[in-house]
Amino acid sequence: MAGAGVRAQIQTREGWPVQHAVLTVTDMTGVQVLRAEADTDGVAQSEEPLPPGPYTVIATALGYAPAAATALVTASGRAELGTLTLVRQGGTELPPPGPWTIDPVHSTIGATAQHLGISSVHGRFTKFSGRVEIDEDPEKSYVEAVIEGDSIETGNRIRDAHLRSEDFLNVEKHPQLTYRSHAVEPSGTDRWTVQGWLAMHGVVRDVALDLTYLGYGPDPWGGIRAAFRATAELQREDFAMNYNQILAAGIAAIGTTLRIELDVQAVQGEDLPDLG
Repeated sequence: MAGAGVRAQIQTREGWPVQHAVLTVTDMTGVQVLRAEADTDGVAQSEEPLPPGPYTVIATALGYAPAAATALVTASGRAELGTLTLVRQGGTELPPPGPWTIDPVHSTIGATAQHLGISSVHGRFTKFSGRVEIDEDPEKSYVEAVIEGDSIETGNRIRDAHLRSEDFLNVEKHPQLTYRSHAVEPSGTDRWTVQGWLAMHGVVRDVALDLTYLGYGPDPWGGIRAAFRATAELQREDFAMNYNQILAAGIAAIGTTLRIELDVQAVQGEDLPDLG
């Protein structure tokens, strides 16, 4: 039957396809009626038509917690399931208490600003370090990080030099940006609000990070890693970075809001592994 079967997109919470995930469909009595393996794009589908009615769908993959959904097969014998999201095992279980060291090789600190009112400029810091201390009481956990200001990169040497100048980061006088948390508050099953002091351009401000905990597990080097994603918005004028060029139409060349995105891997312990 043309167009029959079951189809689903299986991906992580960050939108990455889960290759070779398995989609299992059972009827309401628990009998398996089909099984399909996802391709490299995370798409699992079967062209075999099913009798109309409700079914239970379970997506599984090694290293991920199963995800279940209910599918209603129409008279055409087809069910389009949309997106099924898999969460890493340990995604809701917090990492073991103790020190965790941020791995800069497998982490990114990015910043985005609006440009000319119509597009965005993306930058990232390439040199940074930090640690996370997980407490038995998660709300007593803390994070601290040091970022080297002269490591800013946007893909343009002239622009990078300007960002390092007195108009912006002034790295000659303030070579480092630092962040030290002072409060952690739960805002969901695996979401937290981290309050901390950000020092940048000689100014210290309280900045909130919206943090999502992505889980933890073993790595190929014999260690244990935990992953986090965090976002924040900063106003440049709050950090005395008021430089701007106003265009003829009254549009600022560079937006006043900075969007910060952090993708962090932290290794359990005080030291990072030797990756060879």
